[in-house]
Order: sequence, then structure tokens, then C-alpha cells
Amino acid sequence: MTEYLQLRSTSPSVRAMREFLKSKIHGGQVTQADLAYEGSFGIDQEWMEEVGISPFEAIEVYNISNGARLKTYAIPFPRGSKQLQANGAAAHLVQVGHRVIIVSYAWLSENDLEKFYGPKILILNESNATVRFYKPDWRSV
Repeated sequence: MTEYLQLRSTSPSVRAMREFLKSKIHGGQVTQADLAYEGSFGIDQEWMEEVGISPFEAIEVYNISNGARLKTYAIPFPRGSKQLQANGAAAHLVQVGHRVIIVSYAWLSENDLEKFYGPKILILNESNATVRFYKPDWRSV
């Protein structure tokens, strides 16, 4: 209850934060799955850099093929490899050949919103080739 009261405070030192899409890799096909690996999700480093996902950053993976959703962290795989690998427990929910959406979010204050340029989105086809990269003008939506 105390947290709720603090959020409702009119004090200028208390700022509400909102969660926004920061990065998205859409439609990639999983190339490897390793139950024995200690966890994480391997992503081509080139794609990570393109959409702004850092190594060990929290990500969510949405499995287009079976509807499963999971939260883990990203690790870079070789640049240009076009690889996506589900590791550890994630390999129970995401298997080779499945198509996935990988996202990361950012918590932003009202002040941060003024500097936020919107998400970076990479669309891949079933061969993991880039179909489109774009940064939607979220302020005009």
C-alpha cells in the first residue's frame, strides 16, 4: 500500500514510469536449441546492434509457431551468422524451425519521453534474411 501511496503523491520527486517497446526482431527462425546450455537466447550480434539490444539485456521471446512466451537474456552470437538459439529451459518452449519475435522494453519517465526516438524494428523472413528495418515515428501514431 505504501508504494501505491507514493505513486499517487503530488511530490515532484516522485515520477511515474511507463514501459515502452525499445527493440524488436520479428519473424526470425530458430536455428539451434540447446537444453544443456545454462540459459539465455543467442542472437546474431549484427541484429542485436541494429535494434539496440545489449549483451545480457533482458528480452522477451514470443513464439509465433506455438504461442509460448518467455523472458530470458540475450547473448551475442557470431556477427552475420543469422543464428537464433534457445538455450536451457527456453529450449523446452522454442525449438529449431520455430518462428519468433524477440523484444526488449524500456521504462521511461515523462522527461525520458522527450528524448526517446521510438523503437527499432527488424523484420526477418523464414530464411532469417532482413526484409525491413525501420524506426516508426511513434509520436505521429
